[in-house]
Amino acid sequence: MCGITGAYAFSDSGRLALTRLQAATDAIVRRGPDSQGHFVYDQCGLGFRRLAILDLSADGNQPMTDASGRYTIVFNGEIFNFRELREKLLTKGYQFHSQTDTEVILNLYISEGRSFIKKLNGFFGFAIYDKEENSLFIARDRYGVKPLHIYRDEDQLLFGSELKSLLALGVPRKLDYAALSQYLQLNYIPGPATIFKGIKKLLPGHYLFIKGDKVVRKRWYKIPYDPKKVAKNKLTYDEQQKKLVSLMDEAVERRLVADVPLGSFLSGGIDSSVITALAARHTPHLNTFSIGFRDEPFFDETKYANLVAKMHNTNHTVFSLSNNDLYEHIFQMLDYFDEPFADSSA
Repeated sequence: MCGITGAYAFSDSGRLALTRLQAATDAIVRRGPDSQGHFVYDQCGLGFRRLAILDLSADGNQPMTDASGRYTIVFNGEIFNFRELREKLLTKGYQFHSQTDTEVILNLYISEGRSFIKKLNGFFGFAIYDKEENSLFIARDRYGVKPLHIYRDEDQLLFGSELKSLLALGVPRKLDYAALSQYLQLNYIPGPATIFKGIKKLLPGHYLFIKGDKVVRKRWYKIPYDPKKVAKNKLTYDEQQKKLVSLMDEAVERRLVADVPLGSFLSGGIDSSVITALAARHTPHLNTFSIGFRDEPFFDETKYANLVAKMHNTNHTVFSLSNNDLYEHIFQMLDYFDEPFADSSA
C-alpha cells in the first residue's frame, strides 16, 4: 500500500495548494513509511508516500520521471502483468532503470497514450503529468480496489488516496448532509459521494484528463456481458467448477510477486481459507495471520483458522486481543477513519 496526492491549479489562488504538498503527504504517512517524494512544475504538484514491495532500492522511489524529463508519475497499486508488458516495451527500444511496475506504466503511457490503461491487469490509482502539454491524467482501476478522491473548484483540482490528504491541501471541512443521510440509511456512503462537501470518489473504471482549464471525465471500463456468448457456453457444471478453481489459482499466483516476504490474512472463513489454500500451492510455509478476541469467545474464530493453517502447513501467527487493547487504541482508530461506516463485519 502506497499513497498519492496532488494538485492542478487553474488560477494563482489555486497555486497555494502546491505549497501544501508536504502536509498532504504527512497526512498519509501510514500508507507509505519507507520514503516520500514531491514534484512541482508550473501548475501541477504531485506527492507520494512509498511502501516498498518491488525493487526496494531508491530506483523505485516516486514521483518517477522518465529519461526525457517530460513525464512524471505517482502510482499506488500493483500491476500483475507488468513483466510481460515490460518485455514488449523492451522490444520497442524502451529502456528501464528500475524493476518496478511504476516505470512500466509510465513508458506505456508515453508509447500509447491513455488507451494503454486497458492492458493493465491489476489494481491502481495513479496520476501522470506531461510537462510539455501541461496535462494531467488521473485513473482508477476497474473495480475501485484502490481509493482515489477528487476535489474541484474554479481555482484547482486536488486528488488523493485518502480524504485527509485533501483536507491538508486546503479543502474546507464541511459536511455533505445528503451523504450523511445516505450513511444513516445504508450504513455506508456510496460513491461518488463522500462525507465532505465537494469531495467525490473517482468512480471505479473512470479517469480524468486535465489540460488547461478543461477537465474530461471518462468511463474506460465496464463489466463485460455478452448474452450470446453466455448462451453458447457448453461447459457442464463440473467443468465450470474446474474452470473457476483454475481462474482463482491464476489470480492468487499473480499476486505472489514481491521483493519482500508474503503473507495472508486467515480468519477461518471461506474466503480467506480458499485464498490461503491456493497461495500455499505456490509458497511453501506461507506466512498466515489471524486475530482472536480472548474476552469475546463468541466472535473468536481462531480455532477454524488454526485448522486451515495446519492443513496447509503454513507459518501461522495469532494475535489475541483483549477488550483493553480496543479501549487503548479506539481513539487512534477513529481519528484515522476518513469517513464513518457501520459495517458490522469490520
